Amino acid sequence: MRRIAERHGANHGVGSGPRAWTVERHLNALLFAQFAGLNSLREIEQALAARPQALYHMGLRLARRSTLADALSNRPAAVFGDLAGHLAGRASRRLRQDGQALVQLLDASPIALRDPRFVWAEAEARVRGLKLHLLYDAHTQCPVRFALCSAKRSEIAQARTLPLEAGVTYVFDKGYTDYNWWHDILAAEAHFVTRLKTNAKRREIEERKPDGKQIIADRTLKVGHRHPRGGATNRLWDTVLREVVVDRPDKKPLHLVTSDLERPACEIAALYKQRWEIELLFKWLKQNLKIKRFIGRSENAVKTQIFAALIAFILLRLFRQGLARSTGASPKTLMARLKVALFQAFDLSAQTRPPPTPKTHPPTARQLSLDIKT
Repeated sequence: MRRIAERHGANHGVGSGPRAWTVERHLNALLFAQFAGLNSLREIEQALAARPQALYHMGLRLARRSTLADALSNRPAAVFGDLAGHLAGRASRRLRQDGQALVQLLDASPIALRDPRFVWAEAEARVRGLKLHLLYDAHTQCPVRFALCSAKRSEIAQARTLPLEAGVTYVFDKGYTDYNWWHDILAAEAHFVTRLKTNAKRREIEERKPDGKQIIADRTLKVGHRHPRGGATNRLWDTVLREVVVDRPDKKPLHLVTSDLERPACEIAALYKQRWEIELLFKWLKQNLKIKRFIGRSENAVKTQIFAALIAFILLRLFRQGLARSTGASPKTLMARLKVALFQAFDLSAQTRPPPTPKTHPPTARQLSLDIKT
């Protein structure tokens, strides 16, 4: 954290004593707000003041609203973005098990900023605000990479900047249709699984024997025109791909295209079905963390809060896989417990123990007393 803060000059001008509002204290306050479900600067100020004797062990101090507001406006959000990216990389490596296939899901979700006071927010056809692009490891259930951009930036434009890794199978929706980018994935010795558009040009089709209960068709083919409109060249022109058609109850069949010619067709269908996990992740983040109501109006403040939410999720994922693994508690269950245990010892045993009952002392015998019966 110190090296990242120094690279951005994020602690410049805040002092160095016990009262300094450093990046570490700022991040701790934002994480506290995320886990406690706080919605405003006033709530953060009053919640920290409720237990001042506990702040030392949390690396915090009492903070005024003005201090929090200035930090949100002036401290670059990129420092928290780099912290989240560094933590995501470490978490992915730590949670990965040897021998697991490398499957990464790619998608984006809009973060709406409808309030007119967000004057800097740009709009696309559907929403005004920001867009969170996420690369998600399906096995570790943890983000690998992410980017926070304007809502006007398309999914495929951001995907072209993604560093591609050999041996990974990338799974994404048809919003990422770009034959030249698909060719880049193959050049990086990786694979992809996605949906094929209905108007895609299919050529040199060769049928294969369908293998699987819901597999309607399994074929090899080539896609696209050599020179599509606009003068571009389709570098995927001569590449042999594979189309797997999957039956769906009460819906049209699903046409999948992949560069993997070896996996069974049922595994290809299961890989694309796994893409639903990243949709559930976006839903969970928006329902359980604070990325719908914001405690600042500037672009820097909004991005800082979103990066803090991602850090909170990654820490929760590590906590669940580590200390809380034996309990089998869901992330939502852990969030509910954290809200009431942020200032005290956290108990995962769920075993209630009554306070000790005081012993009943017999009446003290009076010394030198004689029991004389008449």
